[in-house]
Amino acid sequence: MKIKVITPDALHGEAWTAALRTERAFDVALIVRELHTVNVLVNGSRPDLVLVETTAPKDFDALEALAGAHPEIDYVLVGNDLSPEFLMRAMRAGVREVLPAPAAAADVLAALRRQLRKRPGAAAAPVARHGEVLALVSCKGGSGATFVAANLSHLLALGGRRRVALIDMNLQFGDAALFVSSQTPVSNVADVARNIGRLDTELLQSSMNEVAPGLWVLAAPEDPAHAADVSPEDARQIIELAREMFDFVIIDAGRSLSAVTLQALDLADRVYAVLQLTLPFIRDGKRLRDVFRSLDYPSDKIHWIVNRHQKDGQFTVEDLKRTLGIAQAITLPNHYEAVAASVNQGVPVETISPNSSIARSLRDLAESIAPPPAGKARSGWLSGLFNGSPS
Repeated sequence: MKIKVITPDALHGEAWTAALRTERAFDVALIVRELHTVNVLVNGSRPDLVLVETTAPKDFDALEALAGAHPEIDYVLVGNDLSPEFLMRAMRAGVREVLPAPAAAADVLAALRRQLRKRPGAAAAPVARHGEVLALVSCKGGSGATFVAANLSHLLALGGRRRVALIDMNLQFGDAALFVSSQTPVSNVADVARNIGRLDTELLQSSMNEVAPGLWVLAAPEDPAHAADVSPEDARQIIELAREMFDFVIIDAGRSLSAVTLQALDLADRVYAVLQLTLPFIRDGKRLRDVFRSLDYPSDKIHWIVNRHQKDGQFTVEDLKRTLGIAQAITLPNHYEAVAASVNQGVPVETISPNSSIARSLRDLAESIAPPPAGKARSGWLSGLFNGSPS
């Protein structure tokens, strides 16, 4: 892969170039100048990827113009502005990944290796993929995505017959652990990230609480300030290792789109966007749909969950389908009493109210994701675990 590194900082450029040249698949050229003064395509020479550091608005304007003229080139950006507005603008311009400045050489190398693996026909080392990664993202605060993630994790564990990890990537205000247990977390995502250099299966397992047979939880940091301790590369390593250890990895991605969140969504095999049938949710759902499209996610990766669904509401599921341009939507009914009791007691709704409409619908959703083994009789509470047809 031909790479051009463009930065006004010679020290950054030399460090990144030295790291990138350790990867035999990379052909690297360095230009120490501001992007807006550079002719990236010289004499027809076209890179496969441009790694650029922007330090001024005119540099980013130049990047937008370049990406608009040459969408066949991949772009990775290093910059200081990581606001949601800036990240959205970068994604719409075609930037594949944004790294916070100053970017360490190791982070740059890891980011470009990820881009290499995504290229058609790339000769990357095979990755052990034992488990499936599911990410739940909220279209708007209060959608109930955390409730769905936690309860779905509990159901997929099948009472210990599967190993399931629930990872709370809502790093500032995550509380997924509280939805399935009253246990105090032994550690959290930020603690693991601070020890990422020695991350292995033993460290990750010891950082998680087994809150039910087969269900392990890695909590979000207690202090919102510690969200800054987790980088996208940390998230990648944690999720990929968890994939090797568990049958399913459920990620509560929260509401905010950050570099860490986007990394989690990139790694997910399926993304479930949770919303309700009200105008603010539908509006934000449309915005999130546009983000998914700008990230080139295939349509079969994205699934939409209508939570707290009421048939007599002002908007219908068909209205949502037309607005988002989607063929299907999963519905979970509004059952306030059962959900409130579950949340307040920190107990899965399947345990506290197994015959409720919300428990039945969640069982249907779990079965649509992972049907129970064929030919095996179910007994006890498992006999009713998967009933009905998928929503």
